[in-house]
Amino acid sequence: MAAPTVTASLNASAFPPGAQMLLTVTYSDADTKPLTVTIVVTDAQGNSSAPVKVTAVIDPLTLTVTDNSGRTWTQVSDNGSVAVYRAVA
Repeated sequence: MAAPTVTASLNASAFPPGAQMLLTVTYSDADTKPLTVTIVVTDAQGNSSAPVKVTAVIDPLTLTVTDNSGRTWTQVSDNGSVAVYRAVA
């Protein structure tokens, strides 16, 4: 099994007190794979519905952001590979 990978960057290298800080986290896991399930319902007479597809992610990654000063980081967005968090300096 491969280890997950992650990179992170802030929107600036220094922040005055009260400034908004944005943290962008790019992450992936080679072992996380989508699974597609296709369902068809057939009645006793042999009549079948149209196929319905559902996609799920097996073993998704969970992100947790903390820092050593106790700030609260709020998730702004997360598309499954890039997440953005916000805090105040």
